[in-house]
Amino acid sequence: MAAQPTIPRRGLFIGGGWREPSLGRRLPVINPATEATIGDIPAATAEDVEIAVAAAREAFSRDGGRHWSRAPGAVRAKFLRAIAAKIKDRQSDLALLEALDSGKPLDEANGDMDDVAACFEYYADLAEALDGKQRSPISLPMENFKSHTLKEPIGVVGMITPWNYPLLMATWKVAPSLAAGCTTVLKPSELASLTCLELGAICTEVGLPPGVLNIITGLGPEAGAPLSSHPDVDKVAFTGSTETGKRIMTAAAQMVKPVSLELGGKSALIVFDDVDIDKAVEWAMFGIFFNAGQVCSATSRLLLHEKIAKQFLDRLVAWTKNIKVSDPLEEGCRLGSVVSEGQYEKIKKFISTARSEGATILYGGARPQHLRRGFFIEPTIITDVSTSMQIWREEVFGPVVCVKEFRTESEAVELANDTHYGLAGAVISNDQDRCERISKALHSGIVWINCSQPTLVQAPWGGNKRSGFGRELGEWGLENYLTVKQVTKYCSDEPWGWYQPPSKL
Repeated sequence: MAAQPTIPRRGLFIGGGWREPSLGRRLPVINPATEATIGDIPAATAEDVEIAVAAAREAFSRDGGRHWSRAPGAVRAKFLRAIAAKIKDRQSDLALLEALDSGKPLDEANGDMDDVAACFEYYADLAEALDGKQRSPISLPMENFKSHTLKEPIGVVGMITPWNYPLLMATWKVAPSLAAGCTTVLKPSELASLTCLELGAICTEVGLPPGVLNIITGLGPEAGAPLSSHPDVDKVAFTGSTETGKRIMTAAAQMVKPVSLELGGKSALIVFDDVDIDKAVEWAMFGIFFNAGQVCSATSRLLLHEKIAKQFLDRLVAWTKNIKVSDPLEEGCRLGSVVSEGQYEKIKKFISTARSEGATILYGGARPQHLRRGFFIEPTIITDVSTSMQIWREEVFGPVVCVKEFRTESEAVELANDTHYGLAGAVISNDQDRCERISKALHSGIVWINCSQPTLVQAPWGGNKRSGFGRELGEWGLENYLTVKQVTKYCSDEPWGWYQPPSKL
């Protein structure tokens, strides 16, 4: 087991420095695997939000933007690459903090840090490429006008990010926002903020201009709500629950402020009868048990062709029994704790309700017997599910999969689309024509064929319906933080001719 580090005691990161919250309050940091208090974080209030937004606004307009917002993309790219290098230098420490804070297995946290560094490097490249895309000409039918476009940073961005991938989800927003030339105020979840605060320390080390990135921690009503409704915030980017997303949209609408929302999901994995059972079972397990199922795109509804359902479930149960559920720092851990006591109780309630509604808990559903402390839940498989049940319709955000059988392709698609959400979906079949048909028929922003959950920084990420709108990652992620300006010039020496001077009448 890795040695547990001293948890750095940080303040709010505002204007390039650290400051205590205005009311002096701090929130405990609980290790969800042991239930022990391991540190604390500052609890920001509306007053702190005011200071952070003012710092971001000043940084955006400082010297006419010459040092950041209107600087060449290559200037911003230098800082993004320096941040990536520091992430790599501190990878083991950051991964350990992430595991202690969120309960995820240490090797998964290490993988997250790889992705964090890669994301900053990717958007450094796009920041440089942005310079070459300025002044793109527009083809016009009139020779006496010439027109081109400019892509400009949208301004000050308020970001509210979740606890399931604390630093990685923040990076998905911070990296493209900085690449675009925006300045930002980041509010990570109060349940897992440690690595996001360490990002502030890294920004200090690389000399990021003061106020370009500000990081405030605290409770949603006290810090997140004032940020999303602040009149000097030009855009809000949010990842989290659909209900919170609705409140953010309502607040932003009062000022006609753009928002991008990545919200909940209830994604389906469709498995046909022509597959390699072992390969498909592993993808089904990975799609719901990775990160303890605390993944917005988790394929939590498993749809099995009736011809293979029994064989598939027998294998799924047998393999699920062998998943190592343990303290996240133990070697070989595949499933750690969920993030908090509140989340733990919520998941148990979902399982209890499913049982009371007539579903069968085929495996799991309880605390692992060998773990007496910590917020651990066995990987859980639920069958005999009807489409009216809560477990079918609502996002659990835990290691819980519900299973239904289907007979035909059209029935499978209908079941997969039977949800208010539309983030992701997946299909496993050796019939590639069938896979292509289903990829077009699923009402989701992401479709995986013969796999589940690959997440690539180059590819767009986002959903439809109640899973939100806007796309992160890839070039689409950069566009989130840019506004397009049309510049048109009249090129003729002749008067326009709409008004005739009296002398010519």
